[in-house]
Amino acid sequence: MGISPKHLCRTSKLDVRDEAIKVQIQETHKAHPAYGHRRVAWHLKLNHKRIVRVMKKFGIKPPRRKAHVFCTRSTSHHSYTNLIKGFTPTRAHELWCSDVSFFWFQGRFWYLATIEDIFTRQIVGAQVGKYHNAQLVLTTLKQAIATTGKIPKIFHSDQGTEFMAHVCTTYLEILGVTISVSDKASPWQNGFQESLFSRFKEETGDFNRFDSIGEFIEAIYAHIHYYNHDRIHTALKMPPAVFATQVSDNPLHVWGT
Repeated sequence: MGISPKHLCRTSKLDVRDEAIKVQIQETHKAHPAYGHRRVAWHLKLNHKRIVRVMKKFGIKPPRRKAHVFCTRSTSHHSYTNLIKGFTPTRAHELWCSDVSFFWFQGRFWYLATIEDIFTRQIVGAQVGKYHNAQLVLTTLKQAIATTGKIPKIFHSDQGTEFMAHVCTTYLEILGVTISVSDKASPWQNGFQESLFSRFKEETGDFNRFDSIGEFIEAIYAHIHYYNHDRIHTALKMPPAVFATQVSDNPLHVWGT
């Protein structure tokens, strides 16, 4: 047919490069199993279109989020409203958002309360407890303040009874914190925390693999450390702790300037 034998056995250079990238993506997913193509591209410092093409070519897919519904009991015995509609913090500790989620382990529910600083996207407070109550929220608040040495300007949550409990609202008001709450049946108004929890269970995996409560709780706190220090946040294109360090090194840094 007039075709040189060397061309019949020639290996495509593109296929070789794609195979190498596939290995890099698979190695990335070992440490960051929930990374989609954007964060994989940032992690590998490659063009995201190339990553999309290679992932599609080899059928590589990250875990997909599933719907987890957790409804808190709301209360109307307060005068707080949503104060963060359209609000964008310009520095750390201007706005903290908090929520509570649950996990089923060894025949009972366990609850995780978290507090996120919205400017740096760091989880500044996290507590695991047996009970979904005000004491869990208050303990998380005190931990966040003690750890950061800061008091937020605004503290936002939903209208759950654990957040609206007198012991929590009084504690915040004494510190001079402005309290903001989402409207009833409006979880998207606390979207930062909803986004956190929507992926949390997928990324931590099946908790039934643990034999003890100690291992279970350790895995939760280990994942929070991973979230803060290693996991690339899509809004920041870097881990939250790295961004927080960069901001602290530049005291004049504010969003939009």
